[in-house]
Amino acid sequence: MEADEVRFMWLMVFFDLPVKTKPQRRRASQFRQFLKKDGYMMLQLSVYARVCRGQDAVDKHIRRVRSSLPKEGSVRTLQVTDKQYGRMELMLGTAPKTEQVGPSQMVLL
Repeated sequence: MEADEVRFMWLMVFFDLPVKTKPQRRRASQFRQFLKKDGYMMLQLSVYARVCRGQDAVDKHIRRVRSSLPKEGSVRTLQVTDKQYGRMELMLGTAPKTEQVGPSQMVLL
């Protein structure tokens, strides 16, 4: 890879937040809204992903997630390369219309 070539990375956020009480549901909803506003797309109910341009962008978005954490629950992040993300296989159902499955990768529309 050349020095000026940018490596695209995908940042995935997985979470399990309590939703038994009204305040808990509100916090879970606020966290989802934060992710959407920050450019994440929903892959599944509690799995969101966004593309980042390089490691600095990944680090920035991890800090943003950390600063928006709800009071309780479990939140995890995972970063993968664009190539690794493109090897994700959808086994049942259909991809959301925000995703387009191509020959080598999934691309945001």
